[in-house]
Amino acid sequence: MTIENVKIIELPKILDNRGNLSFAQNLEQIPFEIKRIYWLYDVPGGVGRGGHAEINNDEVVIALSGAFDIVVDDGVNQKSFTLNRSYYGLFIPKGLWREIKNFSTNAVALEFGSIPYDVKDYIRNYNEFLKFSSIGSHDLMINDIGLNKPTIKNNTGDVNCVFDCSIVELDKHHSDRKGNLTVVENGCTLPFSVKRVYYLYDIPGGESRGAHAHKKLSQLIVSVSGSFRVTLDDGNIKRSFVLNRPYQGLYVKPGIWRDLDDFSAGAVCMVLASDVYKNDDYIRSYEEFKIFRNNLK
Repeated sequence: MTIENVKIIELPKILDNRGNLSFAQNLEQIPFEIKRIYWLYDVPGGVGRGGHAEINNDEVVIALSGAFDIVVDDGVNQKSFTLNRSYYGLFIPKGLWREIKNFSTNAVALEFGSIPYDVKDYIRNYNEFLKFSSIGSHDLMINDIGLNKPTIKNNTGDVNCVFDCSIVELDKHHSDRKGNLTVVENGCTLPFSVKRVYYLYDIPGGESRGAHAHKKLSQLIVSVSGSFRVTLDDGNIKRSFVLNRPYQGLYVKPGIWRDLDDFSAGAVCMVLASDVYKNDDYIRSYEEFKIFRNNLK
């Protein structure tokens, strides 16, 4: 692969007076099947992250919040890209060296990978990368950083209630010098595979978003920046959660009405979804939701 294969991808931007929404899903905006998602946050100014290459992993990087530069290197040429809009992503094919630099305050970098984490797929030494790029293979022995993959059980029945939904503590890989990283890997972290990711941003104070339910879709809701409140409703009981940590997510099972409000300044809400967008899976009216719930009994 060469620098010419790296490209900016324009993502959908759905404008709304209550705040904007962008999304990316398998084999559409993302030109591969998503196997791994991780996000970098709390990165100190002047610190670079991610100086490595991966042999078999394609990736897309998005600035969910703030801005940063990505320097991509094919062993012969370098090119720098600035990401500072939530509706643009950078596609980096496998086999290229890349480093993320110049993080602004409160920047969050979201990254999608085409393969599960494999320590043997990484090249972390630039000289080894130059050798790899010249011969197309390498013989590196690299120490595993030991990702601890939390799991939650999928006990979804026909009728879920608000107490079947819970806060999930996600991996938080902390570095005093380089900030934090949180990972979600399909088949390991969640009881569903992530096929779509969407996120809400530019939300004015006092607005609420996301008042709807899904018939079959499972979700993990994460506050990657700022804070907001999620209120869940199963038709009988309401339960509220405040999300304000990038390493915690709210697991919401199908058939639960949910509403988001009380957004702080600069809040970004990211939702990991178990399926691509399907309009007929949505329940957008609370009256329709009550009928749906009654039919489940």
